[in-house]
Amino acid sequence: MAAEPTAARVTRARRPGPRRALTEDEILDAALDLLDDGGPAAASVRGIAARVGVAPNAVYTYFPDKAAVVEAIVERLLGEVDHDVFADRAQPWRLRVESLALELRQRLSAHPGAVPLMLGGPMNGPRSLALNERLLELLADAGLDPVDAARASHLLFGYVFGSIALEVADLHQPGPLPPESERIATRHDAFAATPADHYPRTAAAAPIVAAYISTEQYTWGLHRVLDGITMHTAAGSDIAPSPPAGLS
Repeated sequence: MAAEPTAARVTRARRPGPRRALTEDEILDAALDLLDDGGPAAASVRGIAARVGVAPNAVYTYFPDKAAVVEAIVERLLGEVDHDVFADRAQPWRLRVESLALELRQRLSAHPGAVPLMLGGPMNGPRSLALNERLLELLADAGLDPVDAARASHLLFGYVFGSIALEVADLHQPGPLPPESERIATRHDAFAATPADHYPRTAAAAPIVAAYISTEQYTWGLHRVLDGITMHTAAGSDIAPSPPAGLS
């Protein structure tokens, strides 16, 4: 039998096989896995492509750049929030806000590597807007006018995301959050060593400082924020600022 020409053998060797099917969900699953394992820096488009076993161009078919992947991750995580826990308008409004805050903390703490992404860009996707719409409705039920409701919504989201970000940053390493009791114990050991001669107030408050990352501290701070919102609503401000355009 005659030997096959070299050019024919090369052509046959380079002929691509069937293209691997890929979905947006697979891409986002891979991105979340990378975020959980290595933090925000790990979830590059090249890393995502390697995770799902495709070339980077296959990822770009669905997302033009990493920023688009990040936006989709934020949308996915906020889309997992159970609106039923705070949507019952027959329940006291403060209880509904607390339920929302605890739900967000639980969902986001499950993916600590993604938490910094929540603070790194605009939250203006459909699911983000739906969540904000619910909160504005809730604050209207509390008696806030449209201007104060919008400002209170921003304040509450800032408190929630900021608190969760501080909890995640406290670990100084990527990966899942250890149990709360374990994290508090580690912090307690660290703050117990505070030199009392130089920092007497901090040393005396060490048990409280150690528990800054606790659910109790989280809800305590939330209640103080809500107290301030309702105090302003009841008393009114001394100087009423002009409402932003579109809310007058």
